[in-house]
Amino acid sequence: MTDKKLHHIVIVGGGAGGLELATRLGDSLGKKQKAEITLIDSSRTHVWKPLLHEIAAGSMDPDRHELDYLAQAHWHHFRFRLGRMDGLDRAKKQVSLAPYVDENGDEVIASRTFEYDTLVIAIGSTTNDFGVKGAKEYTIALDTQAQAERFHRQLHNALLRAQTQTTPIEEGQLEVAIVGAGATGVELAAELHNTTRELAAYGLDNIDAEHDVKISIVEASERLLPALPAKLSASVDTELRKLGVTINTGERVTEVTKKGIHTHSGRFIPSALVVWAAGIKAPDFLKNIDGLETNSINQLVVEQTLQTTQDENIFAFGDCAACEWIGHSGNVPPRAQAAHQQASMLFKSLKCRVAGKEKLPTYKYRDYGSLVNLGRYSTVGSLMGALSGGSMYIEGLFARIMYRSLYKMHLIALHGFFSVFLQSIGRLISRRTEPQVKLH
Repeated sequence: MTDKKLHHIVIVGGGAGGLELATRLGDSLGKKQKAEITLIDSSRTHVWKPLLHEIAAGSMDPDRHELDYLAQAHWHHFRFRLGRMDGLDRAKKQVSLAPYVDENGDEVIASRTFEYDTLVIAIGSTTNDFGVKGAKEYTIALDTQAQAERFHRQLHNALLRAQTQTTPIEEGQLEVAIVGAGATGVELAAELHNTTRELAAYGLDNIDAEHDVKISIVEASERLLPALPAKLSASVDTELRKLGVTINTGERVTEVTKKGIHTHSGRFIPSALVVWAAGIKAPDFLKNIDGLETNSINQLVVEQTLQTTQDENIFAFGDCAACEWIGHSGNVPPRAQAAHQQASMLFKSLKCRVAGKEKLPTYKYRDYGSLVNLGRYSTVGSLMGALSGGSMYIEGLFARIMYRSLYKMHLIALHGFFSVFLQSIGRLISRRTEPQVKLH
């Protein structure tokens, strides 16, 4: 008698949602050998994406917060495979991975294919530069840990160069321009205000951080955080102006050069460092991949079950999926809370599929509000469903605790409460003997 082949679930994308889903499925179906779980990602390690602005600013050392996929797979009964998805064959039920090369361009892993019974695509989103001239060449996005670390190195090098040069600091030399005033943009501005001053205090005595280091935000809409409540936007605007951040709303970027930004009104904003944080899209290779339905920003269109419209064996969720927001116009917003909710539902759905049940749960997005963290200066937000079913505006210590709890909830989903508790105590103790910013 031959052993029955296990149902093979392949999850592509190890972001917050994909990794949580693989971990929970591994702990249930994988551990009990009811299904085979494989997670595929193009990186070796995972860092929670909402923290990338802290890595970019230097207020967080990624070495202390990244999770090794291979270790997580070993601990939680799933398999991890390193690679970037570049194709799909729905007829053969196969995903293909591009060759994996090292930093020198040498091939480490040849191209491969993986067969699946159920495929889950959770590859997130990338920054959308809308085809603006010079954006690809002269700006840095914060989609990945590598990009965040690259920006931090460039910032650190700019400060070291200014410290040692014999000529006066030029216009724009130490100015950071952030295109886009969503949560990433405004949080990065506040973190940069703090860390550049901390860095200057560590022996960079030729730099007057208050005078020489400048931070600007450029936003096409008429206010900061255009997708969030106006009261929250106004509070963030006030706090950033107190810090000396220059806010340019109603300005659409038309070109980026090596020396700065041009806007549609004819303004020029000098800046040697430009971060592009305006708009998102799903990765380009998803566009109509093997006949799957996609929208104008490459997102896979899905039913309320999160199954793609053209193939019931393929699910998609998170930023790379377009799911209708029931009771509202438009789709579910690309937020971490949405990906977490969808991962929780898919955990139940995939268990149903493996058990042979045809009826699957349907997804309804629950908006619990938004929180914006301005580092050491302030945290503001609005909680939905509070009190009488409306929204409640919060700020200060309570908002900061709520913001940090989101990350702790993500960690608990991956490691369990006791492990996260011990890690938190250890980090609290070790921070007393470490610099408050990353110095290299």
